[in-house]
Amino acid sequence: MNKRILISSLAIILLTTSCSEETLPKPKGFLRLAYAETNYQKVTSDCPYTFEFSTNAVVQSNEKCWVNISYPKLKAALNITYRPVENNLRELLQESEKLTYNHAIKADGISAQPFDDGAKKVYGSLSEVTGNAASPLQFHLTDSTKHFITGALYFKVQPNYDSILPAVKYVEKDLKHLMETLEWRD
Repeated sequence: MNKRILISSLAIILLTTSCSEETLPKPKGFLRLAYAETNYQKVTSDCPYTFEFSTNAVVQSNEKCWVNISYPKLKAALNITYRPVENNLRELLQESEKLTYNHAIKADGISAQPFDDGAKKVYGSLSEVTGNAASPLQFHLTDSTKHFITGALYFKVQPNYDSILPAVKYVEKDLKHLMETLEWRD
C-alpha cells in the first residue's frame, strides 16, 4: 500500500511540474542580407563620357562605348548603351521608353523619376519596374544635342520581385550615383 501511494504521489508530482510551461511555436525567421560597403571610383575610357561606379562591381566597355557593369555576387548586370545624337533625339527617347514599357506585361507598375543636372548638361530619367519583369531598373541620360545613354539592370535568375528587391535597391543606389557623377567629354 505504501508503495502504491508513493508511486501515485510521484506520478501526480511529475504530471503537474512537467507541463508547467506553455509550448509556443517559433517566430518566423527573416532573411538578413548584408551587402558590402560601397566605395566609388571614376570609370575612365576613350568614350565621350565618364562616371563613378562601385568598387564592388566589374566594369567592361567595348569600342562602341557600350558598358557592362556586373555584380558577380548578386548575379546582376547593368547594361549601358551609348549612341550619338544625330538629329534623332526623339527617336532615341522613344526607343528607351519602348524598352521600359515592353516589360509592362509582367510588371505590377512602372514609375519614372526625372533627372536634371543643368550645370553638367545631363538630363534623363530612372524608371523602376515593379513586379516579375526581366529588368527592374532602366534609365536614360542625354545632353540633348550630342550624346545619349540608355541602360537596364538584369539578373541572371528567374525574376521574382520579392526575392530580388533588396539587391535592386542596392544597385539602384549605385545607379543614382552613376547618374549624378556622369560627365560628358567633348
